[in-house]
Amino acid sequence: MDWKKNDVFQTIIEDMSDSGEGIGKTDGFTWFIKDAVIGDRVEAKAMKVKKSYGFARLLQVLEPSDKRTAPLCPVARQCGGCQIQAMDYQEQLRFKENKVCSNLRRIGGLEHLIFRDEEGSLRNEEDGTTNALRKEESIESGAISVYPIMGMENPWRYRNKAQFPFGRSRDGRIIAGFYAGRTHSIIETEDCLLGVRENSTILQCIREHMEQYKIEPYDEANHRGLVRHVLIRKGFRTGELMVCLVLNGEVKALTEADVLVERLRGLFGDGTAVTSISVSINREKTNVIMGSRIVNLFGPGYITDYIGNVKYRISPLSFYQVNPVQTEKLYSTALEYAELTGKETVWDLYCGIGTISLFLAQKAKQVYGVEIVPQAIEDARANARLNGMDNVSFFVGKAEEVLPEQYEKHQVYADVIVVDPPRKGCDTVCLDTIVKMGPKRVVYVSCDSATLARDVKYLGERGYQVEKVRCCDMFGHSTHVETVVKLERKN
Repeated sequence: MDWKKNDVFQTIIEDMSDSGEGIGKTDGFTWFIKDAVIGDRVEAKAMKVKKSYGFARLLQVLEPSDKRTAPLCPVARQCGGCQIQAMDYQEQLRFKENKVCSNLRRIGGLEHLIFRDEEGSLRNEEDGTTNALRKEESIESGAISVYPIMGMENPWRYRNKAQFPFGRSRDGRIIAGFYAGRTHSIIETEDCLLGVRENSTILQCIREHMEQYKIEPYDEANHRGLVRHVLIRKGFRTGELMVCLVLNGEVKALTEADVLVERLRGLFGDGTAVTSISVSINREKTNVIMGSRIVNLFGPGYITDYIGNVKYRISPLSFYQVNPVQTEKLYSTALEYAELTGKETVWDLYCGIGTISLFLAQKAKQVYGVEIVPQAIEDARANARLNGMDNVSFFVGKAEEVLPEQYEKHQVYADVIVVDPPRKGCDTVCLDTIVKMGPKRVVYVSCDSATLARDVKYLGERGYQVEKVRCCDMFGHSTHVETVVKLERKN
């Protein structure tokens, strides 16, 4: 059958895409249907049709899957930030682990995956149940151990950072919320269920101040208006809150800014307080939220928080993991896989503000961190001082440039190298230098399993064997997942 736009059809969802769309088929033709869950029988309407596949809008769920659950968020479908909130959380975890393992097999060529439980006994890939075999009976040459994905006890209210755009509703009210998927239309919501409860109180305070003093929200179409976004961050352990307003203009355009500062400071008590208030100037016609210039209005210009026993200083432009509870699990796994005894020299590539570097420095002889963003390195050095760690040094630059230079010109070496690259993965120059330096092991922390699989295959062809894999659910109700891989140099 030749399908065309607006055709209505029924299908059973058999799989899900990496971006969270349900995948169904009609006579061999593949459909991608947002908000559908594996096992659903649905009615959908064709929106875009290609030669062998198409995209469709979910009209109704005719027979719900046993994996389906009712989304808690009232705007989950419109917002699109939680692509799989309609899927039972345990099914989300299985979906993410299976996605990573599928990419490791398909792209990385790692066929021999052995699924283990926490104690090392075998478990079934499909349902996670443990087999009766003892762990010593399952050891085979070249087998790669996949340990259970680290999920959350409560996958809500876990984000320590949120960025809300401001605008006007169709009836002219000032609103804040999130952009609908693939658009710049604001879905009005001041209380995202993934964010902290204080967000809504802060947004209400800012909105009421704007209404009282007739401060205009930003209008992207004509590049007018003042308040573009607000960035809110919270230290989960310290209770410190940061508020940073992104303005299409200078601070003097923010009427009665000192009044707003006092209002924000007086919002909370009982161990929670707004301790940093600033403004980010962004007058560019751009999709980039934050401007490069920060003007401090109150406080030290940063907040602090802990991951494990390590304290971190977080400024408005700092990259800092948004889920502190799961970050501790992720970094603890990376530290475990590094197998440090206190005698090792470790390189941490793509180090950001030194989050992993300082975690590693607790057990390493010396740690070197590399990051391209100068301000991040300033934060990293401040974080090292904050924790009294003098066995950490940081370099500004691209990992693929700094590492070869230090190796070839200064004959530096590494016992262990940890990489935590952006979604595009590691540059081949960086990977080649890792191979030349010949560390005993490489710990790869990844936010994209496709580029992870590509890179471990590259390292595998040059003498490094994957030994352990473990996923960590940092972003519940979305399709994103972090993975830690341990590679050992073959003799």
